[in-house]
Amino acid sequence: MAKILIIDDDEMVCQSLSLVAQRKGYATDCAYNLGSGLEKASAEMFDVVFLDVNLPDGSGLDALPLLEKLHQAPEVIIITGHSDLRGAELAIKCGAWDYLEKGASVKDITLSLLRALQYRKQKLACNATGKVVSLKRHGIIGNSSKLEACLDQVAQAAAGDASVLVTGETGTGKELFARAVHQNSRRSTMPFVVVDCAALPETLIESMLFGHERGSFTGADHAREGLIRQANGGTLFLDEIGEMPLPLQKALLRVLQEHRFRPLGSSKEVESDFRLVAATNRNLQEMVDGERFRGDLLFRLRAFVIELPSLRETPEDIKLIARHHADRICERYGIPPKGFAPEFLKMLVAYRWPGNVRELVNVIERAISAAHHEQILFPKHLPIQLRIDVTQSALKREMSPPDETELVQEQNLPPLHDFRDALYSKAEKQYLHDLMALSGNDMDKACGISGLSVSRLYALLKLHGISHQR
Repeated sequence: MAKILIIDDDEMVCQSLSLVAQRKGYATDCAYNLGSGLEKASAEMFDVVFLDVNLPDGSGLDALPLLEKLHQAPEVIIITGHSDLRGAELAIKCGAWDYLEKGASVKDITLSLLRALQYRKQKLACNATGKVVSLKRHGIIGNSSKLEACLDQVAQAAAGDASVLVTGETGTGKELFARAVHQNSRRSTMPFVVVDCAALPETLIESMLFGHERGSFTGADHAREGLIRQANGGTLFLDEIGEMPLPLQKALLRVLQEHRFRPLGSSKEVESDFRLVAATNRNLQEMVDGERFRGDLLFRLRAFVIELPSLRETPEDIKLIARHHADRICERYGIPPKGFAPEFLKMLVAYRWPGNVRELVNVIERAISAAHHEQILFPKHLPIQLRIDVTQSALKREMSPPDETELVQEQNLPPLHDFRDALYSKAEKQYLHDLMALSGNDMDKACGISGLSVSRLYALLKLHGISHQR
């Protein structure tokens, strides 16, 4: 018997959904806030969870990653009285089975429930009987939930032959994930052909992709097989496909449809049985809207989309990536592995990494070179601009007033006595700074203004690390 959990603060909604499920012979349980709902989901296994978005103690959307991590995680159907496009997008990206409004008909709710259970039964059966195969993930380092979700998508994409579009910021490792799709597919023993669309000269890109016959243009002294033909039986990886010229996009679309093309200067078509994986750091839909990319080509490309997170979205992976590449670089240089000072790792985690993993690898290599024979890496070994950026960001946070929501959400408030002492110390330090500035850093004038004795003023200045002169 399937078990259904309903998490909603409206008792009438809980009763209605329970009735829908019970009529189909399913067992139900209800929770009226997010906390108790998560407790019940953790304590016993449910097949499907109906989850409200706006709950008294939090957003149901925020709970999706937590439910996803549970053993034999349930399928989640979001059901909300205040639907919005952004919420629907976030829910689907976080793994929700469906996104329904509370005004949906009983027929629609029942159908969504039945399909979710059908999918779950099939998935659990495959997990129980299927062979467990370790995913080949060469060069992909990390175990954050977002990275693991991308690897799950790699496994799904590798099982089929549909086109794959890998998106993400520069330096997130799009080619590594494209290779992982190829290496885990049935084509893994065949060629993986890389085409950098941004680097190909526009005058030669057509002949390089499709090949040419001897004499087909000036300088064509001999026939040449194109990259598409070289990918026959394997995978064709088009990196930075957003840079491909519009005329060539039309030609590529036909190749994707027919898997046949005519080399330049040839009267015959040739075939190529390839699987396409493309990558871009650009928003192709915006390019389509601006008529800079073909919409029909985009439809063919995004049969399967893997959206890679930026490094700042997965800070828990930074230490693992740094350790892996530091060991690799030291081995290449023939030197002993370097240790990391805690402050070194802290600065790595605090940095924003606009260049993502690629930038991190370059920074680690730079730090190892700067350390020479020193065995421990410290912040001093990091590039100066990185240290400046991290330090300035920390100072800006300290100087900016605290946000009210942050104060409300803060769970670890200090004891009142400690809080008062901290406020007093901060105010005292600021007073001394102002005092020394007003007195021109002259101790006698400062004592006259403050009413403090010279010895007491000296002690306070030393305590707070403020420079002074007699």
